[in-house]
Amino acid sequence: MNNLNPEWNEYFKLVVKDPQTQVLQLHLFDWEKMKAHDKLGMQIVPLSSLTPHEMKEFSLDLLKNMNPNDPHNKRNRGKVVVELTFEPFREECDKFSEVLDVGRLKSLGRALSDSSSGGGVLSVTIESAKDVEGRHHNNPCAVIIFRGEHKRTKVIKRNRDPRWNEEFQFMLEEPPVNEMIHIEVMSKRRGFSFHAKESLGHVDLKLADVVSNGRINEIFHLINSKNGVVHIELRWSSF
Repeated sequence: MNNLNPEWNEYFKLVVKDPQTQVLQLHLFDWEKMKAHDKLGMQIVPLSSLTPHEMKEFSLDLLKNMNPNDPHNKRNRGKVVVELTFEPFREECDKFSEVLDVGRLKSLGRALSDSSSGGGVLSVTIESAKDVEGRHHNNPCAVIIFRGEHKRTKVIKRNRDPRWNEEFQFMLEEPPVNEMIHIEVMSKRRGFSFHAKESLGHVDLKLADVVSNGRINEIFHLINSKNGVVHIELRWSSF
């Protein structure tokens, strides 16, 4: 608050699917209590400029937008300083084997194996459901509850066989070998109603098999549903 030289020192983990083409976008805003936040500026960092496992610091001039011909970009808007490190998943070492020399590849593998964090990404893809039926309406969505965090698919109106094909990711500091994930198919209706939402069935899945196998892609029968099933894919990728 009331600071033109803020220092946050905050750390975030993001999943990168293609470091050769993706960029990190940074947007800075001036927080406002009663109205829309004022945009101070932006910048981008191409992830291709990063070397795996090496921290790199960037001091970036803020711009109004990425249009090089916009005269507003000549105005001094300050700078933003970030530190970035790209850490490939362990399975990426196999993909790099044709590009990296063997000695460097083994070195990267040892560095990853020696990591004490054992962290990774749990990916949950809700593919579809079938034969789900509510007592009052059928507008299904799927809700994922894990470690107190809630994530939800879109609502598909008037459908007993919804297809979502939506993926959700959880960044974890250690493998969830002793944990479970709760996935529930809900039906929701807009407006005030005594039956605005109802459960169409749920499953509670142990994650130990996902960590052990790396991937599970199955159809599960929904608990508290007469005939309903849900198709779920779970993947675990280690750092």
